[in-house]
Amino acid sequence: MTDEKLLQGPIHAVHVELGATFAPFGGWEMPVSYAGTVGEHTAVRTTVGLFDVSHLGKATVKGPGAAAFVNSALTNDLNRIRPGKAQYTLCCSPEGGVIDDLIAYYVSDEEIFLVPNAANTAAVVAELRKAAPEGVTVTDEHRGYAVFAVQGPRSAEVLAKLGLPTDMEYMAYADAEWDGRPIRVCRTGYTGEHGYELLPRWADAEAVFRALVSEVRAAEGQPTGLGARDTLRTEMGYPLHGHELSLDISPLQARTGWAIGWKKPEFWGKSALEAEKAAGPRRILLGLEAIDKGVLRQGQTVMRGDAQVGETTSGTFSPTLKVGIALALLDTAAGLEPGDEVEVDVRGRRLRCAVIRPPFVETRTA
Repeated sequence: MTDEKLLQGPIHAVHVELGATFAPFGGWEMPVSYAGTVGEHTAVRTTVGLFDVSHLGKATVKGPGAAAFVNSALTNDLNRIRPGKAQYTLCCSPEGGVIDDLIAYYVSDEEIFLVPNAANTAAVVAELRKAAPEGVTVTDEHRGYAVFAVQGPRSAEVLAKLGLPTDMEYMAYADAEWDGRPIRVCRTGYTGEHGYELLPRWADAEAVFRALVSEVRAAEGQPTGLGARDTLRTEMGYPLHGHELSLDISPLQARTGWAIGWKKPEFWGKSALEAEKAAGPRRILLGLEAIDKGVLRQGQTVMRGDAQVGETTSGTFSPTLKVGIALALLDTAAGLEPGDEVEVDVRGRRLRCAVIRPPFVETRTA
């Protein structure tokens, strides 16, 4: 995809003004960093960072029985939550592959708000529309709302300065206002830190973002780009669609089986996933931490002796641990356990790594 065809979010000019560097991601031109990925990563772990993730999709399912319909389609059990709560869930194919992973916001029995990944929004909306019963509408609202993530130990302080709510459970949300502008404030995030995601209207995005930048900097934090978002989520072992989840990588292989309501009477892909669960997945997602000096990347071969036992799905340098880390799909037949040693082929060089079970660093979402 050429630069001319890339989509831009509602505050692209603000990112330019802030000195961001850009790269394509999911069909969008995204800010990768402003002052350097390592510094931005460290800000999120120690103070607070501000991300513009408005490229994420948004869709609304409305009508009589909307919640019941969504529950019959997506994997997780909406009956586990209530209005005012959000839930991580998966949209699967009949074969058990993952069309997308997304967050579902339970507004009411007649309204579910969905946040899928940017590149998969159209596919998720199309599948839901095709299956929706009479009276239930599925609306693509990709450019209806912006999404800003305020993440880190001082994130609540930033929101409080703007008069926004902060005292809510993890995976809960509240509808609020700032300067007369409606904002949905969610206790969610993709960094492993205490944090929030804000959904203002697309037209209100610039005013909200500028106010957030001011308070984030006052809290010794900084705007944060896609580069740090990737290093932060990799340290947590969070899957990224197209890397750890795909039509060829099932939830069981990616260790997201916890987001499946196995006792539900139906959801897309149930029969295939039940069969895979009974047989045991042929490969499983684990973490690798470099013992030797080197940086791991996606698509590298994992070896144990002379045998190939898997492939890396994501890899980076961990700014927190100061070592190379990776997520990898490893063959279950190899019998690898945390603490075992493997080697990764890094441009023809064997890099020794320890197998671990993510996260690589402590989770602090509470």
